[in-house]
Parts: sequence; C-alpha cells; structure tokens
Amino acid sequence: MARTFTSESVTQGHPDKVADIISDAILDAYMAQDPYSHVACETCVTTDFCMVFGEITSNAEITDEEIEKIIRDTIKEIGYDNPYLEFDGNTCEVVNRLHSQSPDIKQGVDREGESGAGDQGMMFGFATNETDSLMPFPIDLARKLTNKLTELRESGEIPYLRPDGKAQVSVNYDDEGNVTSLDAVVLSTQHDESVSNNQDKLKIDVREKLFKEVIPQELMTENTKEHINPTGKFEIGGPHGDAGLTGRKIIVDTYGGYARHGGGAFSGKDCTKVDRSACYMARYIAKNIVASELAEKCEIQLSYAIGVAEPTSVMVDTFGTEADIGDKTFDEIVRENFKLTPDGIIETLNLRSTSYKQTAKYGHFGIEGLPWEETDKIEDLKKYIKY
Repeated sequence: MARTFTSESVTQGHPDKVADIISDAILDAYMAQDPYSHVACETCVTTDFCMVFGEITSNAEITDEEIEKIIRDTIKEIGYDNPYLEFDGNTCEVVNRLHSQSPDIKQGVDREGESGAGDQGMMFGFATNETDSLMPFPIDLARKLTNKLTELRESGEIPYLRPDGKAQVSVNYDDEGNVTSLDAVVLSTQHDESVSNNQDKLKIDVREKLFKEVIPQELMTENTKEHINPTGKFEIGGPHGDAGLTGRKIIVDTYGGYARHGGGAFSGKDCTKVDRSACYMARYIAKNIVASELAEKCEIQLSYAIGVAEPTSVMVDTFGTEADIGDKTFDEIVRENFKLTPDGIIETLNLRSTSYKQTAKYGHFGIEGLPWEETDKIEDLKKYIKY
C-alpha cells in the first residue's frame, strides 16, 4: 500500500539533547574510572540553569567541582558559550543533586554468578534494507540533515547559525514499500540577529549548502514541499527558548517512529540498565539478520524482569520478508547465536568500554563504529538459509 511516512531529528543544541549529552558526559566520566559504575543521571536545563540529579554508585573518585566542570565544558562544547544566548556554560547556575543508588535495586543487579537485569520492561530493535546503514530511510535522512547542519555551524561555513535546530522529512513509499520521492522537508535552525530580517539568505544557504549536499536530488520533485524556518526568525532557542530534560527524544534516538518503542530512554544510564543495553542488543540482532539476508526487514523485542538474568521473552517479526529457514524458528536462531543476559550483552558489545556521549550527539543507531552496528554474525546466520 502506498503511504507517506514522517520522521524528525534534532541537533545537539536542542534543549532535550543538551540534557542527554550532559547526562552521558557524566556517565562516561564515571565509566572511564570504574567500568562497573552504576549510573542513572538525569539532567534538566532552562534559562541560565542546569541541574543534574539521580543515582550513582561507583568507586570512581569524582568531586562535585569536577562534575560541575564536566557540565560546563559539555555545554560550551555544544556551542552555548556566550551570554547573549541566555544559556552560557561559563556562567550558568549549576546544581548537583546526585546521590547513591538504592540498595534494593543494587541487590538484584550485583550478585554472585549471572547479574540480573537493572529494571523490568520491553525493548525493541529494528533493521531494514532500505538504506546502507540498514536504518529506515526517513530517520536516516533526517539525522543526516541535522548532523550536517551542526557541521556547517561548527566549521563556520554558515557563520550566523546557532546551536538549536531540527529537521523533519516526509517520505513517499509505493505499493511495494520502495522510497519514491520526498513529500516534504522541514528545517528550523536557530540563527543570530544578522539574518533575522533576511530569511531569504538563510533559505538560500540552507538549500545550497545543506539540502543539495545531503538529500538525494532525484527524490526532490516539483511537488516536494520545503519549509525552512516556517515561523520566520528563530533567534531565541536552546534552553532559553524551551526547557530541556533527559529522555524526551526517545523516538529521535531510535527509529523515528518507524518501529515500535518500549518507552525507556537511554542517556545517563550505565550498561546494566537493560532499557539501554538490551535495545542496543536488539538492534545488533536485527541488523545482523537483515545483513545476512535472512530477512529484508526485522524487528526484535526483548523483555526482562528486574533482578532476573534471562529475558522473559524473545520476539522476532520479519514482516513476511524472511528467507526459507526450514523448520527453525527465528526465536530459536536468536537464542542459539546471541547472548541475551545482561552480562552476555555487555560482553558481546563491549559496553563497559564504550563512549556514550557520542550516541547522544549523533544518534544511537546507524552510526558506523558503534559496537552494536557491527555485522560480524553474518556467516553464522547465513547457514540457516535453505537454498
């Protein structure tokens, strides 16, 4: 059935992303000193204010002053380093309300033998062969637009850009599920006062230096609608324009709404938290299934009980695109080839040595170099295909 599907992405300077990046910067600092740290760090930001709060239990020695420095350095790194932005990493108020983890949770996770899951819940992973990254095309393109927008700002190629921004693409599919064209492209970017009364210049720069560089031009038709800063000037943005919280961009962080979501956020959580690590494993499984041509499209659901190691369920949906695998079921194939306990996931994906701040900045999935994006199980899985 022909359809139009829409996904969005946001830049690093979006207030919710600012919060995510700060939370993951603090997580990285603890994991660097103590890979067995238990971290659940939340962040909220608004006009000239940042507060971190949550639970951390770790052998790392990080002082309150060092936490504050991490926060300020991260804010400035994102691009908020001037007082006229009303959110300046040099001068904003910083409040630290981090404390130790509940012993009731800790007893279920830290135990002799196999560690239990750090929480209950269900987690999804997805892959499709409609892009080279095996990500859905709408979120793949939306993310490329926001990442390029950030690159144009940081390089100075478009010197008047400010950190906040977002992109949204509406993609037309035909009856067979193939991408045919773009129905609409929306981009909103914060800017300084030099182009507030010259939006035409901004639109020309965005079309020439962003759209033409990133969007496959054969998908742009005479019917494609373009909306660039549709409300007009966008000077006030970031945490001054809208408060930000960790975990409010869970669809942006995953598959742009193209696949299901279990509801758990990622940033600020260490790898014992299955709402993060099991989503990474589910993506790893789904991507390897598609890369090995067992299916053209695959969604994985894993579910866990707090303090219990083995998943309470494993579900594989290939949407009728699967190869002939004989009498085997996909559930059996997954259990035979992938370790699904929290310890098994951490070991397989090397999650105690991963830098997490990069995922909050550039995207959790479809980014080369992340361990759950590897396709090293292809040969193991191909053997199940009945040629």
